[in-house]
Amino acid sequence: MTTLQALPLPSNFEDLCELFLLYIAYSTLGWCGEMLYCSIPKGHLCEKRGFLNGFLCPIYGHGALLVLYCLHGGFRNPVLTFIFGAIVTSILEYFTSWIMEKLFHMRWWDYSHYKFQINGRVCLLNSACFGLASVLLCHVVQPWLWARITGLGAAITSPLASFIFGIYLMDTILSVRSAFQLSSQMGKLRKLQAELKDYVAEKREENQERKAERRAEVRERARALRDSADIFERRLLHSHPDIRKSREDLLAAIRARLNESEAEAKRAADGLFNEDKKD
Repeated sequence: MTTLQALPLPSNFEDLCELFLLYIAYSTLGWCGEMLYCSIPKGHLCEKRGFLNGFLCPIYGHGALLVLYCLHGGFRNPVLTFIFGAIVTSILEYFTSWIMEKLFHMRWWDYSHYKFQINGRVCLLNSACFGLASVLLCHVVQPWLWARITGLGAAITSPLASFIFGIYLMDTILSVRSAFQLSSQMGKLRKLQAELKDYVAEKREENQERKAERRAEVRERARALRDSADIFERRLLHSHPDIRKSREDLLAAIRARLNESEAEAKRAADGLFNEDKKD
């Protein structure tokens, strides 16, 4: 099977800078594609997508480089590029989802509602889109873009790549920190939900005043956790609807349990009041 021109491995700092600029370019193009993919079905511009705060999605940059290296620049037959490009990028998406879930204890995307999917991590629709993107990448974009980047010269690529890398590194550190904090917050909400469930199940013999105090304490803790998210954590929540829904479901379950407990307390109080009236 004949292939197109392969992407060379970097052999010096200048080559590494050129490769990094290529990675940033594809991460930015991927972010633009993600925004279009999410916005068109809604009929309006959707919330900003991506793990990072900047206008780029690293998974697309990694995917583009992986396709270019694994397929040696792409097959001359576009059908083969489509098939193998879809396979390579789907494997990347699957393991990225698995690693991020193990690292942060959160599911960052979920395709369980799609007809053809594997463990909610990859789906046929996205794999087909990735295959088409691989054809566009190898047969159209890469030859033109790589020629433009290498044509800039070391006097431009080296300082430009260094400057962008500094911003990229700071963004990555901020985003990872926010993801860990959000993960911790979700863990505390789950713990609070479990504590409330156990407390209700135990049916402790406590006076109504003490029960009301405990409910108020739980409600305040839940409110504090809900409001503790900073601007970067809130940005992650807006960018990942599945995580936002999980958080909202946890808060809703806690509220429902508290409301149920309050309703039981009110019924008990009404029962005592009626008994007193009969006496």
